Amino acid sequence: MRSIRLIPAAVAAVYLIMPAAPTAAREAIAFQGGYSAGTIVVKTSERRLYLVLGDGRALRYPVGVGRAGKSWAGTTQIDGKYIRPAWSPPAEIRRDKPSLPEVIPGGSPRNPMGAAAMTLAGGEYAIHGTNVPSSIGGFVSYGCIRMYNADIMDLYERVGVGTTVVVTR
Repeated sequence: MRSIRLIPAAVAAVYLIMPAAPTAAREAIAFQGGYSAGTIVVKTSERRLYLVLGDGRALRYPVGVGRAGKSWAGTTQIDGKYIRPAWSPPAEIRRDKPSLPEVIPGGSPRNPMGAAAMTLAGGEYAIHGTNVPSSIGGFVSYGCIRMYNADIMDLYERVGVGTTVVVTR
């Protein structure tokens, strides 16, 4: 089992400004599905993340999801929240991209976590911003859920540790 290792920004040695990203792409929509208010639902096939508001409404955000062979489904919870975290690539990613350094500092334009990250229980995946906004809407990750930086910051403010996350195919 691989593990995402995020390092809080206070520990990171270098802080750089994140590259410009598109404006937020979230929108309020009608939503049915039987989920409790506050639940995050990721519909992998749609490449959309929904924050259930209740009363038949949700906020919908475009996301990048796991590529072929890397997607997953299940129910988990947010177990950590980090602003501009440093990132240590898991072993699987380092095998595929051996030129990556052991740690990419928070705020670095090379850091794929973007503006913020929320780790999911089990340590394998996170919902996070991105340094490649053009990847949003695609099957692009090793299983993490990527969001525009403006959208991850919005979601980050709306949910807390313990929030239920449901990922469907």
